[in-house]
Amino acid sequence: MRFPKLCDYRKTMAQNRRKTRQVTVGDERVGIVKIGGDAPVAVQTMTAGYTYEIDTCVAEIQRLAAAGADVVRVAVPEKKDTEALRQIIPQVTVPIVADVHFHFKRALEAIEAGVHKIRLNPGNIGDEKQVAEVIDACKERHLPIRVGVNEGSIVERRDKQKRQSELAGVFGNDRHGNLLAIMIAKLEEYLEIFYQRDFYDIVISAKSPDPNLVIRAYTEISKRFDHPLHLGVTHAGPRETAIVRSVVPLGHLLASGIGDTIRISYANDPALEVEDALEMLYCLELRERKGVDLIACPTCGRIQVDLFTLVQQVRKRLEEIELPIKVAVMGCIVNGPGEAEGADVAVFAGDRRGIIYVQGEKVANVPEEEILDALFAECEKFQAKVQAGQAKLGEKTVEITVPQDDATPLTVKGE
Repeated sequence: MRFPKLCDYRKTMAQNRRKTRQVTVGDERVGIVKIGGDAPVAVQTMTAGYTYEIDTCVAEIQRLAAAGADVVRVAVPEKKDTEALRQIIPQVTVPIVADVHFHFKRALEAIEAGVHKIRLNPGNIGDEKQVAEVIDACKERHLPIRVGVNEGSIVERRDKQKRQSELAGVFGNDRHGNLLAIMIAKLEEYLEIFYQRDFYDIVISAKSPDPNLVIRAYTEISKRFDHPLHLGVTHAGPRETAIVRSVVPLGHLLASGIGDTIRISYANDPALEVEDALEMLYCLELRERKGVDLIACPTCGRIQVDLFTLVQQVRKRLEEIELPIKVAVMGCIVNGPGEAEGADVAVFAGDRRGIIYVQGEKVANVPEEEILDALFAECEKFQAKVQAGQAKLGEKTVEITVPQDDATPLTVKGE
């Protein structure tokens, strides 16, 4: 039997990407982000503070951009928020999306203020004439619009009888099927307004707190429309649980070739959303990793150093490394060498010491208190060699010689 190579997997992932229209967000000053087509999956997040608090909002946007966000969304519930955009946008270095709910004039004001994209909700801005005004304003300035049919707002709110009828279907025998039917029907009805005005710079989202519905919704929508899809799980909860609730469906969809831009949503610091979204894309090899790829063993009764503390210290210290060096921190020399195969720099702990290898070559044996500094020093040296063309990432692997009995120590060597 022929097992697929990593290069086969990468090729398959690229071939399986759903073909979509491409939209452009941003400008030359803040940078241009392509969404859809053959562009990398873009990472988005949203500010947690008030938009009208200009200095605070600018600082938060810049912090999120530094964390790796490609696009940042801000809420504009009131006119004072859209007025603030006139001062915010010239100060930031990342494309800004205005999140518009309930009043279409906020969208028009945000467009005039220089925003780079508009998000509309069919659940609370449904008047065709109002939507048409927004479409025409965006069309004139070549701005894309995201249409979000989230579960929390797609069911009728104003008409009580209609709402009861829709909810009766949603909470029937097949909750997913009925709610999905409502989402798709309203999306089709809403998009027809855009098509009638010859507007196709559209991104679609269909979020829910239910991971299974998220998978079903985006899978079905991807069959019906060629617009890029914005993936997300809405009001997912605190990071401790939301990370699983989000990564499971989003990872499934992305691995299936569905999804062009993503937001992981936490009831927490939005910078954490960016960090975890990027890590998911790195793991799926849908984005080129920036910075160290750190792996570590889960620990067991064999460890002889404070591995939990060491891993966190290493993670923080290695933020200074720019290249995607693979670094392994292992708590013993039993499974460690095998688990660290492919690492560029690795440390194996034993008897309150750390044995450090660089691409399979033993370079140091230091006491526990010196592991952090020694490991960092070797990472810096290796990075310098790569940058000078004297070494390549992932060029060598770690090999292990299995011991004959408990008294025979393991030996580790390079290829």
